Amino acid sequence: MNKNVLIIGFARSGAAAASLLLKEEAHVIVSDPKLDETDAKVVALKQKGAQFTTEQSDALLTGIDLIVKNPGIPYTIPILVAARERQIPIIVEVALAQKYILDNWVAVTGSNGKTTTTEMIASVLRKISTAEKHVLVAGNIGVPVSEVAPTMTKEDVLVTELSSFQLMGMPQPKPHIAVLTNIFASHLNFHGSRENYVAAKMNITNQQTSHDYFVVNYDTEEWRHLAQQTKAQVIPFSRQGNSQAGSYLEADALYYQQERIMAASELGVPGEHNIDNALAAIAVGKLMSVPTKDIVQALSEFSGVEHRLQYIGNFDGRKVYNDSKATDIEATEMALSGFNEPVVLLAGGLDRGDDQMRLLSAMREHVKTLIVFGQTADKLAQVGKQLNIPVIYAQDAPHAVQPAFLQSKPGEVILLSPAAASWDQFPDFETRGNLFVTAVKKVAQSQEKNKEA
Repeated sequence: MNKNVLIIGFARSGAAAASLLLKEEAHVIVSDPKLDETDAKVVALKQKGAQFTTEQSDALLTGIDLIVKNPGIPYTIPILVAARERQIPIIVEVALAQKYILDNWVAVTGSNGKTTTTEMIASVLRKISTAEKHVLVAGNIGVPVSEVAPTMTKEDVLVTELSSFQLMGMPQPKPHIAVLTNIFASHLNFHGSRENYVAAKMNITNQQTSHDYFVVNYDTEEWRHLAQQTKAQVIPFSRQGNSQAGSYLEADALYYQQERIMAASELGVPGEHNIDNALAAIAVGKLMSVPTKDIVQALSEFSGVEHRLQYIGNFDGRKVYNDSKATDIEATEMALSGFNEPVVLLAGGLDRGDDQMRLLSAMREHVKTLIVFGQTADKLAQVGKQLNIPVIYAQDAPHAVQPAFLQSKPGEVILLSPAAASWDQFPDFETRGNLFVTAVKKVAQSQEKNKEA
């Protein structure tokens, strides 16, 4: 490659990018103000020739041919503003690895459901995997594409989850099958406007041709309009029966182009939103020639994804769910819609300016007690007060577990679905969810001991 590349932000994607660039014989500098010099990955990459610094001054840009930034870092930080003025290309790690991705690329994006849909699709496609044909999963789901794409063969299938942050930093993504689960108002503090956010999402299909496929949710007028902007073959999916040209729900059964696939009740995960996810997975499975019986088996055995309406277990008669990935209001609305039992809802987190009153309808129908925390606690409390349901303040999600057990009865649901990002109190939603699960098991164990005593 013989290029000078500056990586802004280390983390896992930065480490993967640095490793790949070094193999391509680039000169690599990694800049991260929070750099940990004792990190094993830092030590290993230094030994391979990478340079590291905590500085982010304009002086770092001298002689730089390319910048690879962490997807979540805004383009408005001074060093990136200066780089744009100097017309230095700025990409994300996925774009760096894209040249290694071969024909069988399935890319999934959307405001909600993209991780579950990605995993559902992978589960379906694994039914036709062989010793020579592997199904690889990477992207926003946790594994950098740079770690898997360089080893791909022509037989392998790569399924990637792509966030709007990643798509914004990918000049020419061209998946063979692109999937758009939905688009709501999200990450507007990063993108600046909803129009910019939608444009970032639609970058997933901008380079597709008539030989490719765009699998898209048809259940709003906006999404149907977006489908008209692609050059790919449109494969719609609809829970509301807006099209039978792809996959759809009819009479509580899931179909693909008039072929009955399975009953909705056979899905391994609850909730109407998971019907959406399954319809997208069915469409991709059919496009990839997966037999119907294998699609049914994969989706009926699918038990969910960690932190995404994850069933933790039944504790003292209460069903407990970890939906820490619900970082916006729509995700929490969808989670609540999956239950018929009374719900004790644990919610709160980073205040990004959203109107929590949008939760009124979903909470009125499902929530008996609300436990709030984080920056949005007061806003959520106002929703609870308007509905005249009990509101309890807690320090954070783990500390909300004890009052949740006290406020619930056997046969009811305890649900962590924050309707907000975690960054006000935790480094990520995974940490928030893991600490919640640990607290649940600790409280449940303590209650069992008290009974025995």
